[in-house]
Amino acid sequence: MFIGAHVSAAGGVEKAPLNAKRIGANAFALFLKNQRRWFDRPYPPERVKKFKENVRKLGFSTDCILPHAGYLINLCSPDKEKAEKSFLALLDEVERANQLGLKYVNFHPGAHLGKYGEKEALTIIAERINQILDKSEGVTLVLETTAGQGSNLGYRFEHLAQIIELVEDKSRIGVCIDTCHIFAAGYDISTEKGYLKTMEEFEKVIGFNYLKGVHLNDSKAKLGSRKDRHAPLGEGYIGLTPFRLIVNDDRFKNVPLILETPEPERWPEEIKLLRSFMEN
Repeated sequence: MFIGAHVSAAGGVEKAPLNAKRIGANAFALFLKNQRRWFDRPYPPERVKKFKENVRKLGFSTDCILPHAGYLINLCSPDKEKAEKSFLALLDEVERANQLGLKYVNFHPGAHLGKYGEKEALTIIAERINQILDKSEGVTLVLETTAGQGSNLGYRFEHLAQIIELVEDKSRIGVCIDTCHIFAAGYDISTEKGYLKTMEEFEKVIGFNYLKGVHLNDSKAKLGSRKDRHAPLGEGYIGLTPFRLIVNDDRFKNVPLILETPEPERWPEEIKLLRSFMEN
């Protein structure tokens, strides 16, 4: 199992692998640029070289590095300027991942802001993904499940399945499950029975062949609250049951399992906890 956390890249993207190693991770996520800006300066060539060196020297597989795109991106924004900026910003993230030799860019599908119906918004997202894939190569776009706050799409597995259906190059589209988000969206994974039912539904609606990553978070908000509030493992409404099940579920092998819990100083302890659940 590949277990890690969303580590800082402050001071240079090449620092991320070092920060991941420091917490005992063998997988990690990072932001490829400032997550609250549309655009950022290009990488200096020496930083790209150093990042690749650190990844190689520290023994990380690029299969288990899951970059996260910036928070401003909304591919179905009804504001034309923001929609265009979102498109260009996500294309830039894909190009940055490619520069670093990475395989994935994870992002939130988008929010229709009450200006479109869900079906129309999902179609717009898929069209934009097709355009990005046409203008780039190598990198897979990874749709993240959401809690469904406001008008955010992706809170039902069917939303992601509809986007995937409309994407022309299915070899370059994938999904990331966020445990907090799906619980807040109404998928009860807090019990073994609920976990098994949810994963059976995921397989039926989307398929584990599309799974490229998992964000491991407990939830401060109740089941079906549609609120995105992360909690440390075992300290929210989800509890430890699904995390114990995930690390012993062969369907999650070779997929980066990434902590985004709110207290980074506890990540080494949480990684050890997850590994302690693993049955030999």
